Amino acid sequence: MKDCSKDVLAYHDDKVTLPQAERTNMRDRRDANRERLRKRLKERENPSPQEFVKQGSYAMLTMVQDAANDYDIDDGVYFTQASLKGSKGGDKPAMEARQMVCDALADSRFNKAPEVKRNCVRVFYNDGYHVDMPVYRIRTSDGDYELASGSDWKHSRAADVEEWFNQANQTKSPDENNGRQFRRIVRLLKKFAKSRNSWKSQTASGFSITILAEEQYVSNKDREDAALRDTMNKIYNRLLWNLEVSHPVTPGAKVTKGPDDTKMRVFRDKLKEALDNLAVLDDADCTREKALKAWDKVFNTDYFMSRYKGEEKVKDSENSAFLSSLIATKSEPVAVQKNGGGRFA
Repeated sequence: MKDCSKDVLAYHDDKVTLPQAERTNMRDRRDANRERLRKRLKERENPSPQEFVKQGSYAMLTMVQDAANDYDIDDGVYFTQASLKGSKGGDKPAMEARQMVCDALADSRFNKAPEVKRNCVRVFYNDGYHVDMPVYRIRTSDGDYELASGSDWKHSRAADVEEWFNQANQTKSPDENNGRQFRRIVRLLKKFAKSRNSWKSQTASGFSITILAEEQYVSNKDREDAALRDTMNKIYNRLLWNLEVSHPVTPGAKVTKGPDDTKMRVFRDKLKEALDNLAVLDDADCTREKALKAWDKVFNTDYFMSRYKGEEKVKDSENSAFLSSLIATKSEPVAVQKNGGGRFA
């Protein structure tokens, strides 16, 4: 396999992982959202949140760059069960709890008002971001957590997912730098899944891709490109016989919709296309140029060939400088010596 390890790693660092400025911007949005919710709930004499807990790809640090700023920040809000009471003194229904949070988050500065979703309240920002706020209650009986999901309160521990991911990243990765390799491979897979506007909304979710990566990850300390390709291949083969994906910390739960999940099927088929494009890397006569063109096809980018063209420019420049130096040396006149020890005048 043609070695493009440094190129794949560079692509991850330059075009996949979020820049620090973007992370700071997201954190500021999250904090502003929290403060607005606290303030508005107090003004309305509603219960105050017990705590906020970041979750999802935002917590796992697997968010990837998106040209359209299509970022989903998950930030859970937790209330005590004792504080969430309905109009008649009983427990506040799950739907009412989400509506309470939604009403408190409303702001005239938003072009689009917050919406109550099945498992969260979604806040839309004008530049493309959205913040999902799942609403939880802390049970009085045992201190465990329940999510306001649909019309019910369902047992859920989002922090367990983050712990599951961090454990996998620590135990599976062959390195300790740059977020560790497992996390980088997850990011690259998610970047691939979002690489085409024509099908990025039709393919697997970032969470399901993360679960599949944890199942099928192939580590390779010295070859970032091989780790990615081998993991893609194993995921593809796995999806050939089973499209269902189980939740990693909730026994019996699935993150897919049945044995013929449409989005998972799309992801499988797109993986096949990517792997077919990468087949050229195994050819004995595969050049660096051919290999980088193949990686460009996988990620729908010109990043890899831009690196190649940049290298060629440097080579041409160095060759020109060397030739100029050589010509100058050959044409330099030899000094005439008049003392008889060299050329005679």
